[in-house]
Amino acid sequence: MKSLQQLIFILSFITSAVVNAQQDTLKLQREARALLRDGNKLYNKEKYSDAAIAYRKALGKDSKYEKASYNFGNTLYQEKKYKEAIEQYEVTTKISKNKIAQAEAYHNIGNAMMEEKQFQQAVEAYKNALRRNPNDDETRYNLAVAQKEAKKQEQNKQNNNDKEDQNQNNQNQQNKDQKDNKDKQNDKNKDQKGDDKDKKDDNQDQKNDDQNNQQKPNQDQKDKQNQQPKPQQGNMTPEQMKQLLESLNNEENKTQKKINAQKSKGRKVKQEKDW
Repeated sequence: MKSLQQLIFILSFITSAVVNAQQDTLKLQREARALLRDGNKLYNKEKYSDAAIAYRKALGKDSKYEKASYNFGNTLYQEKKYKEAIEQYEVTTKISKNKIAQAEAYHNIGNAMMEEKQFQQAVEAYKNALRRNPNDDETRYNLAVAQKEAKKQEQNKQNNNDKEDQNQNNQNQQNKDQKDNKDKQNDKNKDQKGDDKDKKDDNQDQKNDDQNNQQKPNQDQKDKQNQQPKPQQGNMTPEQMKQLLESLNNEENKTQKKINAQKSKGRKVKQEKDW
């Protein structure tokens, strides 16, 4: 009996807690709807910043309130905050279980992408919208425009790439031409230096030749003197030399006597007087 009473008490407590939670949830949802209405009034007056505040408060009461999420994205779009608007619309596509609501969110993502010049991303967004609502002619028209702009953008991008490649090739060719001209100039300078060196060497050789020619007469004269015949010593025996010396001595004695005789004849004799 006691166990039954305890079980009834627990069930009553749980039921009460669930009821209270549901009441709190309903209360928050009512407050969120009230804030949504306030936001819509401000939005219609084009007070987008004030409307955005009201929508954020509504989402604070109920984070899965898809209408508040979608309308909040619209205020961001009207304020030209396209990147933030895209992020908010993407939240709407995730929390909404209604395909029409999802399609509208994707459609607006496409519009924001078009404003950002992201045409290929816009194409994908419009396709997602048509997958959820194939009968939306406005989305189909926007898709065609986005595809045309995406193709044009891709063509321009390709043309720009080709132009950049051409400019790069021209720059590379210009750099190559400058390098070739520089190499040619260096080679020309080297040749000029070689010619100057050869000319200098020729001048030095000519100078050396002139000096050699000036020195050559003296050298030739010296060589000529060196080439004059030198007296040669006779090949005489010692006996022959002795005889020659004796003969020379005899000749010298004779010559001396003759000289002395000539001297005597020229001298006066002193005569003593007879007193």
